[in-house]
Amino acid sequence: MQRDFQIADLRAFAAAVRAGSITRAAAALRLSQPAVSQRIQRLEQAAGERLLVRTAQGARPTPAGETLLAYAERMLALHDEARGSVGGQGGAAAGKRTIGLLEDLAITALPAALADFAALHPRVELEVVIGPTAALRENTGLDLALGDPAAMPEAALRWRRRVEMAWACAPSFDPSADPLPLVLFSQPCNWRRPVLDALTRHGREWRVAFQSTSAHAVQAAICAGIGLAALLEDNVPATAVRPTEHLPPPPMADIAISRRPGTDGDPVLDNLERLLRRAVG
Repeated sequence: MQRDFQIADLRAFAAAVRAGSITRAAAALRLSQPAVSQRIQRLEQAAGERLLVRTAQGARPTPAGETLLAYAERMLALHDEARGSVGGQGGAAAGKRTIGLLEDLAITALPAALADFAALHPRVELEVVIGPTAALRENTGLDLALGDPAAMPEAALRWRRRVEMAWACAPSFDPSADPLPLVLFSQPCNWRRPVLDALTRHGREWRVAFQSTSAHAVQAAICAGIGLAALLEDNVPATAVRPTEHLPPPPMADIAISRRPGTDGDPVLDNLERLLRRAVG
């Protein structure tokens, strides 16, 4: 007879994948390493497949684990939302929480997460700081940050993912132009170098036609036909096209969530973290 998946086992598995290590997952969950390993083994027995590969470099999901992870994240988010809404817990938390987001990720993730967060925690004041990577890195008052993992202390990382970007330009723009006019985010931007490297490896000559620290300004430049850009898929303007001819596959972007030390177990930040992960992933 098939066994049901247990929430505690799914939580241990998802934490190990997010942390890339059973040891770090155990620390985040405040459990012993053997306890986390036992829960993952129990989940693998219920699944009937190997879900996690342990190597000297850490832990990574198998193909079956990748499939289950998407469901696990959704089940955990729904479980915790439901748990926080019943038993007298809904809306009990109060106070202020401060989070930092890159502007590109704020456009993508914030609208989908805010309504659910407000329903879960109507008494919590949420302050959202939008800024470039360097500014978020220097802001020590953030409880949670969603952005470039290169700007986050390794020990503070809670979740990490590579997401697809997309080439974007105006319908009137010619992607075969030589050199290729580019619309970029201003330095410092760790997503900028992979874009330039991808084009260079493809044999394309390029020039910077426009750059800005503002995602809205970059979108406006694309729509004006100034040049080609690589954006997160959800940030491509509605009037833009996604060219493929004369171009290499678009690069991937690394994004991550980090938490301020001492915030583990804060149900408000736990829920906000899951909502942001769900909105992005």
